[in-house]
Amino acid sequence: MKVLILSTYENTGGAAIAANRLLHALRNNGVEATMLCRKNNIGKQSWTSILERAVIWVFNGFSKKDIWATDIALFGQDVTKTKEYKEADVIHLHWVNQGFISLSAIHRFIKDGKKVVWTMHDAWNTMGAYHLSIQRQETFLERWTWRRKQKLYAKNKIQFIACSQWLRDEALCSPLMELLPVKAIPNPIDTTLFSPQQHKKHGRRILFVAQNVNNPMKGMQYLDEAVKMLKGNDEVEVIALGRDIPYINKVEEMVQLYNSVDAFVLPSLSENLPNTIMEAMACGTPCVGFNVGGIPEMIDHKENGYVARYKEAADLAEGIRYVLHPDNHERLSKTAREKVLRCYSEESVAKLYINIYNS
Repeated sequence: MKVLILSTYENTGGAAIAANRLLHALRNNGVEATMLCRKNNIGKQSWTSILERAVIWVFNGFSKKDIWATDIALFGQDVTKTKEYKEADVIHLHWVNQGFISLSAIHRFIKDGKKVVWTMHDAWNTMGAYHLSIQRQETFLERWTWRRKQKLYAKNKIQFIACSQWLRDEALCSPLMELLPVKAIPNPIDTTLFSPQQHKKHGRRILFVAQNVNNPMKGMQYLDEAVKMLKGNDEVEVIALGRDIPYINKVEEMVQLYNSVDAFVLPSLSENLPNTIMEAMACGTPCVGFNVGGIPEMIDHKENGYVARYKEAADLAEGIRYVLHPDNHERLSKTAREKVLRCYSEESVAKLYINIYNS
């Protein structure tokens, strides 16, 4: 069996990282897997992506609003002429937006006799043009893309995978996907690479990581507010990647960073199954996050971290106090690592996907 993974990006963003990790997990478990990504023609974009942005811009009344928050999958690059595609038995789609794979191309894959598996990394598959339900608006492009997806889903057999149980539930609540086969399989992680590297000395350093620290959806404003509430013995040192220290490109340096702090805090307002929480937990670093998306599936409240009430900075501050308390920290660190070994190891996730490919 040969598997071809398709992802817009190779290593930029959480979905691309997850796709890459699955590629390695499959190879390490005996699957002949390859990966293709979008070819950029101009800088960091492709002509197909530019064309799609132009269509969105026109139908938005020549406004840039939502121009990068929506995708209509009208244009795409042709991967069917590649050696990897011709030899593949399974086409495994991940995040393939921004001019990489069009909806009509997916229909072609199935017409060619390929088994299509589609891992969802956000809610785009469950709606029309938008990626996040919190941003969704009833526009012409939203309705038009919704109808095109409805036609594709009705005529073709696609096995959908959600990275979290939360996203699976969201999909099955959508009129677009309520009757479709959707399974929940988490992303894998290399637990030999992401691991505790030293005996942690209890301190008060907390880490915040996001691809864009200024993105309001990542909730940095709630962390800043929570930190202001921590005074005296509860005061903490915050390290925000991209604000307090430069962004890190090397995985080994990220592992060292997770191991150098005492807690990881991700106050995102919308998340699926964040790689950063998985990485921190694998390194034995307790995590704090809001009760949203797949975060409460990863963090077991007060067992390996703390799940704070949504958008409540005061409870976020309480969570930071809890995980840093000397009576809790060592226990939380140990159980965080155990949770990752049990649920997210490369071997366990690869086996689940192999079963899907063979079914």
